[in-house]
Amino acid sequence: MITEQGRILERLLSGVFICQISDEDGWRYLKASGNSDKIESQLNVLNRTLASAADGDVFYAAYQSLGDDERKVLTQQFQEISSHLVPLVEWLLLVQQANGSDVPVTQGSAIRLSELQGTIEDTPAFSEQLAKISHYKLFGSTSVSVDGQLKQVFKRLTDLGYLLRPNQDKQIFIATGKIEYLFEVIKFIDETESLSLAEQAENAVQQGSLI
Repeated sequence: MITEQGRILERLLSGVFICQISDEDGWRYLKASGNSDKIESQLNVLNRTLASAADGDVFYAAYQSLGDDERKVLTQQFQEISSHLVPLVEWLLLVQQANGSDVPVTQGSAIRLSELQGTIEDTPAFSEQLAKISHYKLFGSTSVSVDGQLKQVFKRLTDLGYLLRPNQDKQIFIATGKIEYLFEVIKFIDETESLSLAEQAENAVQQGSLI
């Protein structure tokens, strides 16, 4: 039977982001004194390090040092994240506007799909925004209905780890800590926009954050 330490290590190496929403037990383990050092030493053997975002509330595995192979993988990953930014940001703005809120979606935010759907269906401008967002390659919806478009967008966001659906019988989704990571990526790219993609990716690792 795998230990909690082994379970967490396995999740980190698979690319999972661990936060209080996505994995409360794992998050508490990593926050407890000394445990992160144990995970760190095991990750180091595999040229990985325990990185964090959102002031230490979101954990993930990043490269410890870069060789040619790591640079290739890193650049590819960074390119993929960059290509996702526009649809993700537009979705975040749509949810914020539809909720009539001044506060963006953050870790722990609850999104009720039925309420969101009702607001979007009653507002033509929101319906147009959703249609555009849902047809981005990231989401890949082919539906012409608000219901179909929303379900596809939320399914993809759940698959990607940005949302969690605690109860499969209810259409309530909770934003995970990966949303906070997304905000840090946006800030980082904005601050380093004059650099090439490869330089941005390498800088992210050298700063001990992001990828």
